[in-house]
Amino acid sequence: GYLRGTIAAGLEDESTGALAPMDTKLTKFHGIYQQDDRDVREERRAAGLEPAYSFMVRVRVPGGVSSAAQWLAVDELASLYGEHKFKLTTRQAFQLHGVLKRQLRPTIQGINRALMDTIAACGDVNRNVMCNPHPVSSRIHADVQRFAERLSAHLTPRTTAYHEIWLDKRPVAGGVDSVVADVEPLYGPTYLPRKFKVAIAIPPHNDVDCLAHCVGLVAIAAADGSLAGFNVAVGGGMGMTHGNRATYPRLGDVLCFCATENAVRVVETIMLIQRDRGDRVNRKHARLKYTFEDMGRDAFVAELCERSGLGAAALQPPRAFEFTSNSDRLGWSDAGEGRAAFGVYVENGRVRGALRDALRRIAQLNKCDFRLTANQNVYLGNVARADVAELDALLKQFGVPPAAAPMSGLRANSMACVALPTCALALAEAQRYLPTLVEQLERVVDDAGLREQPIVVRMSGCPNSCSRPSIAEIGMIGRAPNVYNLYLGGDGRGQRLAKLFRADCSESDLLDTLRPLIHQYSRERTADERFGDWVVRAGIVSANRNGADFWENTGDLRAKKRQPILIGE
Repeated sequence: GYLRGTIAAGLEDESTGALAPMDTKLTKFHGIYQQDDRDVREERRAAGLEPAYSFMVRVRVPGGVSSAAQWLAVDELASLYGEHKFKLTTRQAFQLHGVLKRQLRPTIQGINRALMDTIAACGDVNRNVMCNPHPVSSRIHADVQRFAERLSAHLTPRTTAYHEIWLDKRPVAGGVDSVVADVEPLYGPTYLPRKFKVAIAIPPHNDVDCLAHCVGLVAIAAADGSLAGFNVAVGGGMGMTHGNRATYPRLGDVLCFCATENAVRVVETIMLIQRDRGDRVNRKHARLKYTFEDMGRDAFVAELCERSGLGAAALQPPRAFEFTSNSDRLGWSDAGEGRAAFGVYVENGRVRGALRDALRRIAQLNKCDFRLTANQNVYLGNVARADVAELDALLKQFGVPPAAAPMSGLRANSMACVALPTCALALAEAQRYLPTLVEQLERVVDDAGLREQPIVVRMSGCPNSCSRPSIAEIGMIGRAPNVYNLYLGGDGRGQRLAKLFRADCSESDLLDTLRPLIHQYSRERTADERFGDWVVRAGIVSANRNGADFWENTGDLRAKKRQPILIGE
């Protein structure tokens, strides 16, 4: 039924706070996850009550750029239906948590009135299209942002089910273009084997971690500063399963360069190859990264050339580029053309309390837009120079970081997924625990004289790795309550995977392991050397750029070198 199921009937059922299990699989395509509060699950079970069901609603924001009016709309919906807070995700989307079933329709309708939507924010379709949100080069950024929006619209499902169920069959301005006939020209009736993700980076900044997604596009500038086209990387993805060596995180292979006018066709064709060749039997093997590995690079490129109709001549060798960082630029920075931007640090993307009040007040002035980052922060963008002083005073008045006081490079580069208590997949805490660990690690970096040194620290509550810990300099992935695997060796540029350094760490294990390494790094590092680069150079972990090698040569390499060689073994 093109994503209909019995969702509409389930919304009318007042006997339960849940939807039917099959419908919860379909609501993901509508950008909605059914969840329950795991903190009270056992208590409610003992009392004979059903779980405390609620829903997470994810709002697509192509390229991460939203207006002040849209920010205020999300903020208002958070007050009405979303626990008086909302989340900025690791893929440049808004998330509302705690929405009750009876509140879903008014929530989606409020999002629609703000000219946003939730369709394809989740599910086995193309997700939110990401791109660098900071216009450090205004001309190329404007071109890339327009392209991101065009690509997102092109890959959006065309089913009318979204409008029928949530909007009473009345499309409004800004909605999906084709709502007359129920047909999916790209997806067909079975959609994709698994989710499909696209991210666009503008060198030298890789704040979207573009190689960590199914398709990564690297914007290449022409001689006049306009957008010439994109290098195309295929086969990235962060998820894996603990102990399953057939699964692994992977960085995309940079295959070719294509001109801007061909880029939508190229990405569409890559998605169609995945639609037709992806594994529909084993979901753990269904992402594009495994399809690419199974086909092989040459066969994949050959099919891409043939099916796109562009031919090999249109897919040129990749052009030179360099990434220097996958961090955000917090605080004030120049945005070109007489404009400025302020990067606001949002701890793990949680917009709540005093920070939420401050950002609401700033949005009400309507003197900036709001640009969501892939590191869960937000830029106040497009600020006229004449308005900088006023906004700066407000930021300091409300204590918005980092305007109020400088923060450590480690804290500024920390990130965690939602995890407990609402994520059904979480094995351990993430966003509720990482701030405590960061505070403890800040004492270590202060003692080591590394207060300002950026160190990318990421934590995920499960190996699906929404916070992309597998490319962090210090990554932690939950295995069980209060137990994490520790990964080291990402390069701070999003171009190298981390390696498992120590398994099954408690909080004290994490601190006891990292403390001496951080102090040794402080003593031995070369000028401008990142922590992740140092642990590789020092022979502590091996460099890992090939996803299939993720499980090989793990652990502390120094300990392996110290093991005696036994004659005759």
